[in-house]
Amino acid sequence: MALRMALERDPDVALATIATASTALAVALVAAAAEAPARGVHLAAAWPFLLAGLLSPGAAQILVTTAIRDAGSSRVSMVFGIAPLVSVTIALVFLGEPASAPLILGAVLVVAGGVELARERDRPEHLRRIGLLYALGGATLFAIRDNLVRHLAVGMTAVPPAVAAVAALLGGTALIAVWARPGVGRRWVRFVPAGLLFGGSYIALFEAYYRGRVSVVAPLVAIESLVGVGLSALLLPESELIGKRLLVGAGLIVAGGILIGIYR
Repeated sequence: MALRMALERDPDVALATIATASTALAVALVAAAAEAPARGVHLAAAWPFLLAGLLSPGAAQILVTTAIRDAGSSRVSMVFGIAPLVSVTIALVFLGEPASAPLILGAVLVVAGGVELARERDRPEHLRRIGLLYALGGATLFAIRDNLVRHLAVGMTAVPPAVAAVAALLGGTALIAVWARPGVGRRWVRFVPAGLLFGGSYIALFEAYYRGRVSVVAPLVAIESLVGVGLSALLLPESELIGKRLLVGAGLIVAGGILIGIYR
């Protein structure tokens, strides 16, 4: 939502992406420094997280920023809700995590929410369908990243969560910097709030994957869909045009996430 508001003032996707990622990296560095006395650093073992960061936030953040510019925050948030379904599928197939009826039902609800988005008719005039495809690509990369982080967290417990987040953000920011042209001056400032929120969420996400399975954490992240739609309706009602199908779809996605969380 913060990124959408900043992009309305300055639609430069390259600048927005590098500014957001760089600010998030600064937040993660502060968190890593704070936890270092208790957990150590273990930099030598953090290189796999650096590579995971090339997927997300690297390539994924480029797609997501473009998607938010072209399709708006509410509908991109809805597409993000599909990511847990991809994450759970990968976790069940490749990581051998257990399946259950509530887990499957939760996945079905998430898919139903995505169907409601596809059936939506009253869309803003500025919305470009290609933006939804960008969002889907970003969500898929999120899902792959989630499983990589969980796999590494289980097998490489010596690397603290904040240090792992720093490594991932560093790898992603480096990739973004290669893609984006350098941005300087006051234009960076408008993207700082989005970067601060992004950095804080990244730390929380890594802490979560160090403690819980992908099939539990990823669906709970789907609550982002409801929050994104709600904030868009509250702060950008005219440009986002939140309709009934969008609200129903967000509710279905969140219900799926809560169901999986309860019956974990």
